Amino acid sequence: MTRCGYVAVLGAPNAGKSTLINAMVGTKVSIVSPKVQTTRFRILGIAMQDDAQIILVDTPGIFTPKKRLEKSMVAAAWGGAHDADFICLVIDAHSTWVEDSDAIIEKLKASNRRAMLILNKVDLVPKENLLAQIQRYNDIGIFDEVFLVSALKGDGVAKILAHVAALMPESPYFFPEDQVSDLPQRMLAAEITREKAFLQLRQELPYALTVETETWEERDDGSVKIDQIIYIERDSQKAMVVGKGGARIRAIGQSARIELESLLDRVVHLFIHVKVKEDWSEKRGFYSSVGLEFDAE
Repeated sequence: MTRCGYVAVLGAPNAGKSTLINAMVGTKVSIVSPKVQTTRFRILGIAMQDDAQIILVDTPGIFTPKKRLEKSMVAAAWGGAHDADFICLVIDAHSTWVEDSDAIIEKLKASNRRAMLILNKVDLVPKENLLAQIQRYNDIGIFDEVFLVSALKGDGVAKILAHVAALMPESPYFFPEDQVSDLPQRMLAAEITREKAFLQLRQELPYALTVETETWEERDDGSVKIDQIIYIERDSQKAMVVGKGGARIRAIGQSARIELESLLDRVVHLFIHVKVKEDWSEKRGFYSSVGLEFDAE
């Protein structure tokens, strides 16, 4: 007898959802950075625990959206929650900003959805502060369990896995046992490069770019040649991405290549070009390519 089910992982931007899912799966399936709104679309991470297959739905951070892309991201997050068997709400216990998390809780209450609460980054919080938070969230009345974790360190993750595995309904596995994500390799490669660009660039520029894997060529020696394009919105942004003498784009490419070689366990020849695509975040084709709704409200 096997068990299988979907668990949506919700939370405000930068709560640590992607870091938690990577820790639960045991390998990197979703990119992370210190910047908010890193995850743009729904990604499935697949964890095996005993006789259970746990399909973790990594969702964009939920906040009050203004732009088209932001509205599509938030719609994708709530769509993942609607379709899931269970919901985990991740809250950054170290943050003093609670408005976005409280808004998520209110919407869960309004839709009569219960959830598991995961207080993340607890290693950074004084014990008395942590106890007060636990009491506050318990009093809300929608949480069946409260877990204290440091997703970055992996502390507390095994306890969540064991608990969630026991909740999975009896079912055949939906994916092969050795599959860790539903993300195609071409898209994973683009996401890895976008993560490295996020880490290299400052201020708002990361939100003005996207990455596309243009070609993927399998070579006879077992290596792979990957050509990618970093799209930006304005010509004035190109120099910032390329850097003086090409230093920044080389750093992005080197960092992405090293991680891709580790993930793919093969030699990677990575070539990155920077092109201007005005208003790419307003193009319907971009949304369909990553499974986002163009006209989300």
